[in-house]
Amino acid sequence: MSTRVAIIGAGPAGLLLSHLLGEAGIDSIVIDSRSRAEIEGTVRAGILEQGTVEVLASMGDASRVLTTGTRHDGVEFHFDGERHRIDFAALVGRSVWLYPQHEALKDLIAARLAAGQDLRFGVTAEGVEDASSDRPRVIATDADGAHFEIQAEFVVGADGSRSVARTAVTGSSTGGYFREYPFAWFGILTEAPPSAEELIYSNSPAGFALISQRSPQVQRMYFQCDPDADTNAMTDAEIWATLQERVPGTELAEGPIFQRDVLRFRSFVAHELRRGRVALVGDAAHTVPPTGAKGMNLAVADVLILNRALRALLLERDERLLDGYAETALRRIWKAQHFSWWMTSMLHTAPGASDFDHRRQLGELRSVVESEAGSAYLAEAYTGWPLEAGV
Repeated sequence: MSTRVAIIGAGPAGLLLSHLLGEAGIDSIVIDSRSRAEIEGTVRAGILEQGTVEVLASMGDASRVLTTGTRHDGVEFHFDGERHRIDFAALVGRSVWLYPQHEALKDLIAARLAAGQDLRFGVTAEGVEDASSDRPRVIATDADGAHFEIQAEFVVGADGSRSVARTAVTGSSTGGYFREYPFAWFGILTEAPPSAEELIYSNSPAGFALISQRSPQVQRMYFQCDPDADTNAMTDAEIWATLQERVPGTELAEGPIFQRDVLRFRSFVAHELRRGRVALVGDAAHTVPPTGAKGMNLAVADVLILNRALRALLLERDERLLDGYAETALRRIWKAQHFSWWMTSMLHTAPGASDFDHRRQLGELRSVVESEAGSAYLAEAYTGWPLEAGV
């Protein structure tokens, strides 16, 4: 089969790109190895930058981000027995929204199907060929195991951190700049009301914890752990005791824990974001530690840049924006990598950290919360830098 743009991956990046291209009259086929139920049912993080919210809201009634999402005008930092609030609205006039990723995916899937999008679930991409030609091909297998090909004018890899398309771009599935951190997050989902109106980042003598939310009925909480921690090694009571110890002065609302997982920390940026008529977006191009809440937001920024480039290429036969895609996207990607690393290193305790390291860390935290300039930098980065003009 053939199409103008073949998109591998029905996550936020792939679906948003198909929506934006569709607005310009550019047809696409989107494939994903998962089922619709699996995509919509996997509960994921959802702190959205203001720019991301504005992009989703531009879909009109198809998006529930403004009606269901919750605006947060700040976050709290707890350390050294004190509580400090970073007021985003007062510092930079911007906010973030709590809107879990799977809810955004429900909106995007419904909108694309209503628009007649060729969206195929249960289809596994095996590889991408002829990237340097003007008709690259996606080699795929459908849910019944039958092989087929999609020939396109352009192929986009939006297929996550284990991207198949990455090999066609970089020559290797692991070709990139990589860092793995010596700690992870033990995360839980619990049926409980919010413990706080906004997110709490806590650096305590007992270790790091993050108190977050998913909905008025479901809360997401994390504490720092070993990357090889066994999720079944602790009882519910031990988990709650660990969390409570790491957020002194805040009474946590407890409830049944219905999901446990260990989230490893990795930073990655592919060596190349584009080769010929194949490009990478989202987690296929980069991953960041979750501390700075940049994952989905960075994917949306990639998509906006690539959307402009593809419109110029496919509607005007102008390759200039496409030639600049990687350079333009990488400016924001590396800023997000730095911010995510900075937040992570400032709030977590590294293995073998000395008393000097701990006291220096407290000095860094005070330099942020006691300085309007320091707080404004954090607020600016957390709520999101301006998106590319004209996208």
